[in-house]
Amino acid sequence: MADSDSLDSLIQALRRLPGVGVKSASRMAFHLLQHDREGALTLSGALARAAGSIKHCARCHTFTEAEICSTCLDPRRDGSKLCVVETPADQSAVERTGAYKGLYFVLMGRLSPLDGIGPKDIGLKKLFDRAGDGIVAEVILATNFTAEGEATAHVIAEVLRGRGLQITRLARGVPVGSELEYVDLGTIAHALVDRR
Repeated sequence: MADSDSLDSLIQALRRLPGVGVKSASRMAFHLLQHDREGALTLSGALARAAGSIKHCARCHTFTEAEICSTCLDPRRDGSKLCVVETPADQSAVERTGAYKGLYFVLMGRLSPLDGIGPKDIGLKKLFDRAGDGIVAEVILATNFTAEGEATAHVIAEVLRGRGLQITRLARGVPVGSELEYVDLGTIAHALVDRR
């Protein structure tokens, strides 16, 4: 490997990305420096601008450059529906479907006692305040179907059920276009229980 503190720093910085190990980080660093210096400068500038200007929406907690994000400010959105997701990436996935026209609350994580992540770490009090604003009638729990996501959904549902809100959970089921013999048994079981 080349002898350079700057190169080592770049590789260590790239390793901070999820799923990027030493080999991948080295490959990226060498590619940027050897084949795409302009791309490296574009990337560093975009990252610096984003880190300096992007903050959390005061209402839904997603990423935005403004005090309140454009989704929360959109008068065409149905304020009676609040979809709770773990991350801005999850919110983006729901938005891309075009099937949901309500508002969001982004937790920026999920409960994970083993990792020391509790209710205060993901802003549950802020969610409960938002859900109790007198406008929200339905809270759609769209956390991931992992043990932590399920636990998070359960805690939220237990607190909000006592407030007269309709609490729903994303359905789990067989993916469109799949053949049953190739679908895992857990998915088939959930699809049977959640059938409609």
